[in-house]
Amino acid sequence: MLKDLPNPIGTPRADFIVEDKIMVGLKAVIQLEDNHFAQALNYLKVYQLEVELLINFGSKSLTFKRLVR
Repeated sequence: MLKDLPNPIGTPRADFIVEDKIMVGLKAVIQLEDNHFAQALNYLKVYQLEVELLINFGSKSLTFKRLVR
């Protein structure tokens, strides 16, 4: 499922992949920041998926963001 890279660096780990179509990313931070979105978009590219639901449990109320590659 992962794209074959000539020199992979590290191992990406998706929290959940639903129906081989949607990636679900879980965070527990006060606020989602640009680096969280960049990581999510990178994972979408590596896993060759189009949509990720990024869910944050760390703020006062649950927040989420739908990302499309």
